[in-house]
Amino acid sequence: MTWYTSPLVFLFLIFRSYNGSNEFLKIQLSGFAQGTTWQVTYYAADSAVKQIQVDSILTRLDSSLSIYKPFSLISRFNTSKKGLIIDDYLTAVVHKSIEVWQQSDGLFDITVQPLVQAWGFSAKPVKKYPDSARVRSLLACVGTDKIKLKGNRLVKTKPCITVDVDGIAQGYSVDVVADFLERRGINDYIVEIGGEIRVKGRKQPGNTKMKIGIEAPGNYAFEAPVIQKIITVNEGAVTTSGNYRKFHESNGKKFSHTIDPRTGYPTQNDLVSVTVFAKDAITADAYDNVLMTMGLQKALDFTEQRQDIAAYFIYKTASGNIADTASSRFYRLFDAK
Repeated sequence: MTWYTSPLVFLFLIFRSYNGSNEFLKIQLSGFAQGTTWQVTYYAADSAVKQIQVDSILTRLDSSLSIYKPFSLISRFNTSKKGLIIDDYLTAVVHKSIEVWQQSDGLFDITVQPLVQAWGFSAKPVKKYPDSARVRSLLACVGTDKIKLKGNRLVKTKPCITVDVDGIAQGYSVDVVADFLERRGINDYIVEIGGEIRVKGRKQPGNTKMKIGIEAPGNYAFEAPVIQKIITVNEGAVTTSGNYRKFHESNGKKFSHTIDPRTGYPTQNDLVSVTVFAKDAITADAYDNVLMTMGLQKALDFTEQRQDIAAYFIYKTASGNIADTASSRFYRLFDAK
């Protein structure tokens, strides 16, 4: 069994520094949290938000949502038999997760952790993949219908139920930081955590719109990523999920890190990556996982039926070449002036 890490499909911001006016300052903050890097850029008359404030927010989020911290709130829920009282952070994430689980026909499921671990996509490596009997037994401990939010208490119907919000927590963290900026009177900003982005307003003092570049891999693993598309965003969030950065290979067969919680097996379809645009990052982050699981045609149909998301798809053709397409609402971002 070999573990491969292939090039990342990720987003990066395109912005130019400026000279001149003292009316606006360009403030840039950056750091490391949630196992990745973060960056905040905002334009204001003074430094209304400082590094220590963003670090403090991200530390509190980790203490609530990180499964890698044994004393976090979510870890304590996972080791509990019936559940416990949770904070506002975990409440918001679970509430949104239940909503997306319902609207995606179960494709987004935060109780999928036992299967993620069994297929070797957690911190602990595995010596062999689960057989069908093991998958069936693990599925008995999977299902968002087995958890309930009762006020500020999260309860489970079985002691074996565990929750992993990695597929949505980073987007939510972006929103928490962005909302903090807005409460401080900042209306021109970019917040990015691990490639998940939310923007609002314009670059100052030139009053130019924000542009986001979407990178894609070359046709071969050794090729450097290239800019696939550039979009213009007035306000909203952009996130990406990709299968070619995280996969396992055994006996010449690749296993995607995206697990279908209904079958218990890694997904196998034509999608390489999905980029989602939504009003907030928690929505975009959740649905990029949903669309990756669906495959191209179902994902396109699903996206076109909704008004709250737009999506850009990179996929492999039947001949093995890399191609791309997008939903109609996402195409408008390419043409935005």
